[in-house]
Amino acid sequence: VQLQASGGGLVQAGGSLRLSCAASGRTSSNLNMAWFRQAPGKEREFVAAIPRRGEIRYYADSVKGRFAISRDNAKNTVYLQTNSLTPEDTAVYYCAADADYRPFTISQAMDRDRYDYWGLGTQVTVSS
Repeated sequence: VQLQASGGGLVQAGGSLRLSCAASGRTSSNLNMAWFRQAPGKEREFVAAIPRRGEIRYYADSVKGRFAISRDNAKNTVYLQTNSLTPEDTAVYYCAADADYRPFTISQAMDRDRYDYWGLGTQVTVSS
C-alpha cells in the first residue's frame, strides 16, 4: 500500500486547509485510516482516525470541534478538514493505514504501532 498525502501549506491563524491522502495498491475500504502529526522536536501524535466503513470518527482532544476526518472509498481517499488553525497546529501531517481486522477502538486508533503503512507527510504551517 502506498499513501500519498497532499494539501498542506502556509496559512494564517484562523484559516483552514483540506488535507488528502490517496491510497494505492490496496482498496482503501479494507483499511482503517488515520492522521498523525509531528511538530519539530516532538513525538508523532494522533490527530484523527476513521474505520474502514466510516461509521465512527475518533479525534484527539486538541483538534476536536475544529478538524473533521472523512473518507471516500470510491476514490480510495481520506480527507482531513482543518479549521480554526492555530500556530500550535504547525507540523508535518502523516496519513496512516491499518489492515488489521481486529476491533478498532479509540485506544487502538491512537497507537502508532497499530498502523502498517505510512505516507511521507505534508507540511502545515500556521502563522500568527
